[in-house]
Amino acid sequence: MSGLLALLDDVAAIAKVAAASVDDIAAAAGKAGSKAAGIIIDDAAVTPKYVTGVPASRELPMIWRIAVGSVRNKLVFLLPALMLLSYFFPIAIMVLLLMGGAYLSFEGAEKVLHWILPHQSDAAAAHETKDPERLEEERVAGAIKTDFILSAEIMTISLAQIPEFPIWMEVIALAVVAIAVTAVVYGAVALIVKMDDVGVFIARHGRLAATRGFGRLLVKGMPVVMTTLSIVGTLAMLWVGGSIITHSLHELGWHLPYEGIANFAAGYSAPGSFLHWLIVAALDGVVGLALGLLIIPVVERVLKPLFGRRAH
Repeated sequence: MSGLLALLDDVAAIAKVAAASVDDIAAAAGKAGSKAAGIIIDDAAVTPKYVTGVPASRELPMIWRIAVGSVRNKLVFLLPALMLLSYFFPIAIMVLLLMGGAYLSFEGAEKVLHWILPHQSDAAAAHETKDPERLEEERVAGAIKTDFILSAEIMTISLAQIPEFPIWMEVIALAVVAIAVTAVVYGAVALIVKMDDVGVFIARHGRLAATRGFGRLLVKGMPVVMTTLSIVGTLAMLWVGGSIITHSLHELGWHLPYEGIANFAAGYSAPGSFLHWLIVAALDGVVGLALGLLIIPVVERVLKPLFGRRAH
């Protein structure tokens, strides 16, 4: 009997450790995912363009295929690569963070510049004359490639926020982030893409005038929602990009940008308050915008011509 009681005690102890591990993993995954919120918003804002203009019957299947590709990007390619780098070459994570912050700043600044000086790209100006099946394949492939870049930033930022757990817990926490982020992003994309169809259905088949009016409001309101989402996504990219840069430089020993922003915010608000967070986020966004504007001419005048020549 004593042996049985001892066994039950051991089982109970193991169960407590397991429960604590689950709580730790969930908390780590939640914190890590929240730090990548800016990229998640931008991912949700970018993806709908890939299903614009396709038959309504193909919208959800295309989104599903892109979501499956996104999970594959995160779990099959990025998660093992990041864990190996973290274990054998941890400084690479900091380098990837800096590169990611620079990339996000560049993307955000480019969008702001497009708002100020709108232009139409040759690809957008060209009329689509390709076979629908081929066009769908190309769009899905393009969306998955874009997702790979955004997913790399999401996973790198998330890994940097996960505490120093045993490696198996870090892997599980990062996998949880990967699956949860994909579900949130592509669930939101599916909802956004089909919302106008839902509005049309309600407007046509609603029994009450108020219901039909709500349907028409949904249809008319979706362009506003998409524009708002694009603006929020761009601002979030600048904020996250600038924040990554200032925090990473702080970790590497250059404290001026991070401490300067923190001290400025502390002079006008109480640390920990919403106003303090808002000031810090705004200043991080300014850093991201400034860095992005500096990177744009380098990309346009050096990198694009260089790689363009190599492609030929």
